[in-house]
Amino acid sequence: DVQLVESGGGSVQAGGSLRLSCVASPDITTNYCMGWFRQSPGKDREAVASIVLRSQRTYYHGSVQGRFTISQDNAKNTLYLQMNSLKPDDTAMYYCAADRVSLCAGYLSNPATFDLRGQGTQVTVSS
Repeated sequence: DVQLVESGGGSVQAGGSLRLSCVASPDITTNYCMGWFRQSPGKDREAVASIVLRSQRTYYHGSVQGRFTISQDNAKNTLYLQMNSLKPDDTAMYYCAADRVSLCAGYLSNPATFDLRGQGTQVTVSS
């Protein structure tokens, strides 16, 4: 079974940056979508960003558009989320998710529904 392992979370001040990483093991082919969603206590899960690995088609939630960038390194089997201009509202547990493109390409706006997900990495932004 494919496992997803996130890293890169931490605590930063507002305006700072973090880069999250998600390694898929064993390797997954480009016939997958991958994405990030987040959840904080007492709130619903929220989509952040997602990408179709083969076509590079992306989706960003409006709250992160222009601040976050999703990218992939196929050689390292790694998905990234570069987060700039962080705000306290970005504080949450961030989860990596993946699914076969035949099942997820029409649902990029909802990576929380992807079949595979990691354990999460905490991001805390202080004001």
